[in-house]
This record gives sequence, C-alpha cells and structure tokens, in this order.
Amino acid sequence: MTSMSGRRRDAAGTRTDILVAEDVRGPALDALAPRFRIERDEDLWMDPGALRRRLQGVRALVVRNRTQVDRLLLESGPDLVVVARAGAGLDNVDVAAADELGIVVVAAVGGENARSVAELALGLAIALARRIVDLDRDVRHGGWDRSPGLELAGRAWGLVGLGRTGLATGELARGIGMDVVGYDPFVRAGDPRLDAAGIRRLGLNELRRAADVLSIHVALDTSTRNLVDEGFITGMRKGALLINVSRGETLDEEAVAAAIRRGHLGGAALDVRTTEPSGVGVFAGLDRVILTPHVGGLTEAAQERVTSALAEELDRVLRGLPARAPAGRTANAR
Repeated sequence: MTSMSGRRRDAAGTRTDILVAEDVRGPALDALAPRFRIERDEDLWMDPGALRRRLQGVRALVVRNRTQVDRLLLESGPDLVVVARAGAGLDNVDVAAADELGIVVVAAVGGENARSVAELALGLAIALARRIVDLDRDVRHGGWDRSPGLELAGRAWGLVGLGRTGLATGELARGIGMDVVGYDPFVRAGDPRLDAAGIRRLGLNELRRAADVLSIHVALDTSTRNLVDEGFITGMRKGALLINVSRGETLDEEAVAAAIRRGHLGGAALDVRTTEPSGVGVFAGLDRVILTPHVGGLTEAAQERVTSALAEELDRVLRGLPARAPAGRTANAR
C-alpha cells in the first residue's frame, strides 16, 4: 500500500497534493499553498472521466455535494489519501469504499454551517408566511394586494432531525416566539441539548400533526429517502408550511406539489432538490413555492469556518497525522 509520504509527479514533474474539483475557496485553504501544491478546476466534477484521469498523482481531493465520490473514482487515485467534503452531508461519498481503500474522509461535521442553514430556514418560513415573494412579484406588475399574512409567533415549528442544524433552527424559531417540537430517532427524550434549546421531543406522527411549520434536517440514507411522501403529508396539519434544507431526495416532490395544489399544504420552500441543478419542474405555476439553489450553508462566515476545518484536517493527514474527526474508521491507514 502506498505510504503517506509517497508522492507521484505529474507530466510536468511537479507533484499535486490537493485537487479542488468544485467551488471550495477560503483563506485557510490558500494558506496551505506554501506547504502543498494546490490545483483548482471547479468544473471538473461535471466530467467524471476527466476527474478520474486527473486523480493520477493526487493525494487529496476536495469536493462539495456535486462530485460523486464512488468506488470507481476512489480507485482511480492510487496516491489518494484523503477526501475532504465541504459540508456536513456525505451521501455523495462512498465512505465504506474509502475505508476499504485506506482513504480518509473528512467533512465539516462540527456545525460550521449550521447557523447559516438555520437562518435560511427561518427566512424561508417567514417569506412563505408573509407571502414576501408573491407580493414583491405582484407589486412589480402593478398590483397592491394587502391581504393579511400569517403571524408565526405562538405557532408550532416542527423539526425533523435534531442535529446541529435542527437545533440551531429551533433556537431561532424560539427567538421569534414559536413553540418548537422535534423528532429524531437518535436523540433521547430528556437530552440536555433539547432542554437548553427549549425543544420538546415528540414522535414523528405526533410532530407532523402539531407543526404549523415543518422543516427537514436529516442526512440522506435508506431510512430518510422519500420520508416526506404522500402519506406523510396527509398526516400534516392542513395549511402547514414545509421547509427542506437537508437533501432533496428526502421528499417526494410530486406529492408536495399535489398537496399544495389541493390546498392541504399552505406552501413549501425547498433549498434542495431531487436533481441538482434543477429547474422549476413539478412546481411550475405554483405561487406558494419558493425554490433556492442549495445555498443554505453558503454565507461568507460559514464557508470560512468550513474551509478552516477542512484545511486543518488536510494539513494533518498530508503530514502523516491522524484526522481529528474522520468520517469512517480509517484515520491514518495510508
């Protein structure tokens, strides 16, 4: 197996320590340049074949959510020792294959972008409740619709997923006077984090019946894929607002669109889609839908924290030290 210190050289005779295949930037990554050779090709993820060829001699690969880091890609990098994912989700990375190949996987799992995602979730809920997007469009076309909106204070916000992003969202919702309830099969009732955030834990069925606003904050796996389907939505409170800032595949977009058309859902705001990038799709013609291009964690402050965390891990692994928080079981096997 290739040692951590082994470095291949590209055709020009220079080594490639870090290849950035998506739009991941920040001062902390730039600060690695004196010690490691960094190459950037932010559109490389769009051509999997070219990316596989480019991995020859590369020791570290940096991606976001668009690069499919599967076994074939991992096996294409004989000198690859670490994959760094700029974000918390790892559904686009085959962590098990990386473990088998002795490749360390690191991600921003410390909540570096949780606050930014939470702020977007709250903003989307307020935009739906007060019809901000619709009213702006109406005024621009000469309208002056002053029909009342929905006040969120005193209503219930339901969180599906009580990780760092869910908790941060709950804290913000509490800050505007909402009652916050949450569900997470991995969080026990009486968890001190829930008490500190003022969040009551409920079963999933009870939560969806209680929530005036329901937001999704779960990782994508077999248990959460299409979690929000027709049956789930039917069990939600009539007129509820649905917010998804986790993964698009956690909900059935056609079921959501149908529920809005028949008036069961009061609106939906989706920062993530089943296919990305994505157009309007099944939501064409629906005014009570807000679509944003997966920007929940994309604030300058959050990205600085994310890149700082990744840069520290890259520096450690490339110098032969174990990662502080590897995603799989392999911390320094290669």
